[in-house]
Amino acid sequence: MSGSDELDEAIALANSGRARPTPPPAPRLKRIRRIRWDDWENLDEDEFDPGPGEDEEGEGEGEQPAWAGQGARSGTAPGQGPARGGRPGDTPHGDQGTGGRMGEARPGGAPSPGAPSSDTHPAGSRADAGTDSGGTARRTASRESASREARHTPPRQHGDRSQVSAATWSEAVATAAGATDALPSATVPLDRALGHTLAAPVTALTDLPPFDTSAMDGWAVCGPGPWVPARTADGAERPGLLAGDRSEPPQLADGEAIRIATGARVPPGTSAVLRWEAAERIGGARLRSPSPPQAGADIRPRGQECREGDALLPPGRIVTPPVLGLAAAAGYDELEIVPRPRAEVLVLGDELLHSGLPRDGRIRDALGPMVGPWLTALGAEVVATRLLGDDAEALHEAVSGTTADLIVTTGGTARGPVDHLQPTLRRMDARLLVRGVRVRPGHPMLLAALRPQQGRRRGSHLVGLPGNPLAALSGLVTLAAPLLRALAGRAEPELRKATLGAEVSGHPRDTRLVPVRHEGSGIRARIRPLRYAGPSMLRGVASCDALAVVPPGGAAPGEDVPLVELPW
Repeated sequence: MSGSDELDEAIALANSGRARPTPPPAPRLKRIRRIRWDDWENLDEDEFDPGPGEDEEGEGEGEQPAWAGQGARSGTAPGQGPARGGRPGDTPHGDQGTGGRMGEARPGGAPSPGAPSSDTHPAGSRADAGTDSGGTARRTASRESASREARHTPPRQHGDRSQVSAATWSEAVATAAGATDALPSATVPLDRALGHTLAAPVTALTDLPPFDTSAMDGWAVCGPGPWVPARTADGAERPGLLAGDRSEPPQLADGEAIRIATGARVPPGTSAVLRWEAAERIGGARLRSPSPPQAGADIRPRGQECREGDALLPPGRIVTPPVLGLAAAAGYDELEIVPRPRAEVLVLGDELLHSGLPRDGRIRDALGPMVGPWLTALGAEVVATRLLGDDAEALHEAVSGTTADLIVTTGGTARGPVDHLQPTLRRMDARLLVRGVRVRPGHPMLLAALRPQQGRRRGSHLVGLPGNPLAALSGLVTLAAPLLRALAGRAEPELRKATLGAEVSGHPRDTRLVPVRHEGSGIRARIRPLRYAGPSMLRGVASCDALAVVPPGGAAPGEDVPLVELPW
């Protein structure tokens, strides 16, 4: 376990709910600073950064890989930054030095974003770092980078040489949301539209109701009463009016009444509907009521809900059962929709078992059973979940041959000896839009745009999730969810805020996503962090109501923080 994972686990245990006095801010920050965040030699799935002056495959500083280009839309995608490299403690030369994560002040005097540079050196070169400034510079860098995270500092650009650098959490969400346009629309029958997104507005094709109808079973009456039942020309009492009667209802004269059922057309001249239980017979021939109905009582007037041409639903609305009912009532047989994005899940890792108890150094796969249903809840149509292990050729074949709109991989996002995802993306000349996110857990997640394959007009996208379960879920809500909303033509929701009921420890420079539960109601409503919130744990998120977005440095009781709602 790397230093970063150890701190994440320590933070999770610190938020376990155990009774302890609230420490003052300064000592708590001092304890955090004692942990070394520059343990770059022990890279694993929660500490992810390429070496100085080269990408993961050792491409030199003179080559810009094609897969590290701009985002899918015009302009600079959030999350892009300078060429990455260097290690904490190294002193880069000039503005194009070996800077690490985006917006992070580097130890040894690295210039801040936008600062002028007097000279420029290759990304692979280093300067001799002074031995007397390393610790102080690292602490200063942590404080300054946390401040820039709160301000969402944009990435630096250096002429034509831009590299994808670790984005802030908000930048990563924005990049994923802007990475693609909606899928082409289609017109489908109502019985096939459920779960898709409206591609066109739904306007009323008729008045609703289309005619005056009775809201209750009873008598349609004319005047204040008492009333006599309406009769035919031969003196017989007229039959009652039923919903769906095709014949025109008779005109009522003052003092007449006729039996009527709910949903039936109200006859001309009706002043109100007298409920069945409120009517009294007088001698078997006349009707009266102890409390005569008000004019218009229990009548649904034509156009009460809408008039023909009224806007009912805007584009971007998910087609739910009530939406289907409203569309049908308004006269629709078909709807123009954006189809649900098709997704495929690729589970990587030879260490995973897919049945039985963990044994022989292998562990159960938790992501295979979980990621597909999570994507379904986000609105995707999951076409397959495939178990690939650590086979580079199988991974390349699966990614290059997919017909899905989104591929989601689990594990293999770092640069270990069997992490084949990034080499596969380079082999396919993919464009890397997000390479690492300053969020815990889930830092080494990535997002890539794939070129169109097999004659398809549109390319696919790939979201690479870390292998730790909670870190993978962080990748789902950070990258997969906004990307799926963009593909489906849905608007990105605004995060609502909630008040913390307990302290949440923070990472010194990264955002944290923490499982929380709602407690209390009204002015006493609070959210409380749950135990078991480490990168490899699912026990907390399995019982949580939402994920709290905790800024760098943590948050105190009574502070409002944004919430990522779960998709169910």
